Amino acid sequence: MTNTAKKSILQKIKQALGQPVPVPFPESAGSSSVFQPQQQELEIAFAENFNKLQGRFSFCTSEKELASQLGMLAIQRKWTSVYCREADLKKRLTDAGFAAMTAPDVQSCDVAITGCECLVARTGSLLMSSGQQSGRTVSVYAPVHICIAYTDQLVYDIADAIEKMRHKYNTQMPSLITLASGPSRTADIEKTLVVGVHGPKEVFCFLVER
Repeated sequence: MTNTAKKSILQKIKQALGQPVPVPFPESAGSSSVFQPQQQELEIAFAENFNKLQGRFSFCTSEKELASQLGMLAIQRKWTSVYCREADLKKRLTDAGFAAMTAPDVQSCDVAITGCECLVARTGSLLMSSGQQSGRTVSVYAPVHICIAYTDQLVYDIADAIEKMRHKYNTQMPSLITLASGPSRTADIEKTLVVGVHGPKEVFCFLVER
């Protein structure tokens, strides 16, 4: 009886896929975004929305200034074990004067540094993927996550970010694309918001002019 019902459902799905239901309101279906860019500059919009999500934002005019700010932050926070898996990013930071990336792995680090695919201004989100050298784990397992991004990675909306990803990866899209909007948070327990339970307790974004 169960197999018969299952076959019937699968047959109906197959028929539906072969003869899709027409869009009831074709004039409303389109590729244009519901959210239209504001007059505000993307850098400012991202910074404001990122800060609202308890992220910590900093703007740098050059990689040398970036290295200087990272160095001062590491001293202030007493970070002695900094991890970075992305070879190109690590080299750029080292060449600029920040050579504190000595942690052998993400499990033993105080803070992890990664890049990102895009910054989404409207939501204040970092868009990352498994296509990056940092992979799936670095930004999640570290107690503090620092994202290094550049002004040419700024987009307004998520749809713009996905389009940018399609242009970059073509038919080889990464198996994981994720949006990080500030520190991890949950309200599962008595509907009380708790920050830093399932991921980093703090997220920094350093935006570098390019």
